Amino acid sequence: MKRLTLALAMMLVVASLGVALAQTPPSATDKPADVTPATPGAAAPAAAPAAPPSKIDKGDTAWMLTSCALVLMMTAPGLALFYGGMVRQKNALATLMQSFIVMAVISIQWVLWGYSLAFGPDRGGIIGGLDWIGLRGVGVEPFDAYSKTIPHQVFMLFQMMFAIITPALITGAFAERKKFSAFLVFTVLWATIVYDPLAHWVWGDGGWLKKMGALDFAGGTVVHISSGVSALVCAIVLGRRKGYGHQPMQPHNLPMTVMGAALLWFGWFGFNAGSALEANGLAASAFLATNTGAAAAALGWMFTEWMARGKPTVLGAASGAVAGLVAITPASGFVGPMPALIIGAVAGSLCYFACNLKSRLGYDDSLDVVGVHGVGGTWGALATGLFASKLVNDAGADGLFFGNPGQLWIQIKAVAATYVLAIVATWVVLKIVDALVGLRVTDEDEVAGLDLSQHSETAYAFGGGSYSEYSAGTGAFTEAMRAAEAKARAAH
Repeated sequence: MKRLTLALAMMLVVASLGVALAQTPPSATDKPADVTPATPGAAAPAAAPAAPPSKIDKGDTAWMLTSCALVLMMTAPGLALFYGGMVRQKNALATLMQSFIVMAVISIQWVLWGYSLAFGPDRGGIIGGLDWIGLRGVGVEPFDAYSKTIPHQVFMLFQMMFAIITPALITGAFAERKKFSAFLVFTVLWATIVYDPLAHWVWGDGGWLKKMGALDFAGGTVVHISSGVSALVCAIVLGRRKGYGHQPMQPHNLPMTVMGAALLWFGWFGFNAGSALEANGLAASAFLATNTGAAAAALGWMFTEWMARGKPTVLGAASGAVAGLVAITPASGFVGPMPALIIGAVAGSLCYFACNLKSRLGYDDSLDVVGVHGVGGTWGALATGLFASKLVNDAGADGLFFGNPGQLWIQIKAVAATYVLAIVATWVVLKIVDALVGLRVTDEDEVAGLDLSQHSETAYAFGGGSYSEYSAGTGAFTEAMRAAEAKARAAH
């Protein structure tokens, strides 16, 4: 506890220093460059058509505020229920808590320094400056580099929801064995060191991957590859759950998981269609591509599993839909409905086989974050380089199948850069957290379950809400339950 207090105090000191730095007014060189391209062949700058003036559009603003709410709903209740139903009963509440508390932690981190690092004035294409720390200068007028028709604060809020759900996705890899204190410190550090720079690379004004021409409409690299690859590092560093491969670890509440998947599907329309940043035809196209990709992947996973195992499972259909949503995310604003169908169908089958590889490779990715988000996000980013078309979005680029093989190579480089950043930085963050508070709960606490050992609560109150049915037994499990109950009584 002392080490956790010290770690949180250090973070507050860093935030305070940043706020102090923010009192210095930004220099003139920090102003965003004019993003309006010059007209090819113009005789003089005066001949170029004037850019339309920035003006808040009420329809665009209303749609974007709605999209903010939809994307926030994806984390809790969507992801919370999806993950919460897949763990064992003794870890249900702790898993729900992780998704829920991420909303609070990242909301504060984003306001204090996260948004400035991700979208602030460019520093060498790598990171945003600290000019907007504490949202200084982020007001209600549009910021032309990002949108001309919605308030800057609305754009900031929309991007906040992406920053919230990304570290929440990683929690599925270390479910049932990570300390809550370690989870809190990890979330803040990972968001600052991995997510914020990567968001600047891909979406920030001046980001090097953006200038290179990498296409990522709504987060294939920034959200899904980063979380999926980081999840693999977490699973390897933390090690397997106690009893993994020898004891049954079936989901305790599949109806909860299916409800979570349905809420994710629903909220994903804000995730992808909202990334158009306007209530326009591109938003409608992205909405259609999103639904088509998810539906094709649900069927692709279901039929693949049916042929491989003899029965289609409910969990498989739900996981397939999520895999399709992941894969279509980077391409949703650049492809039509038929490419979306292909991307989704391939994602369903590909992610099914990827999730079944973990037992052969020996790592314990508790809730298949690597197979769904890592593999699905990688396929989606590469598929964007295959199927993107300027007929869908003239602000994008044509892919390989539309006469531009160079776009696929750009996508490969963007994927590789994301892998390198996520692997190296996540490993460093885990080592820092381990040194500060330790990463993993004790064997005794893991056997008792994280609900009791980390929160002194139980998810279900059957028979009075305790595990007293084990009190008459003997063995390591019973002793662990008794110890956890004693801690819970003492805590209250």
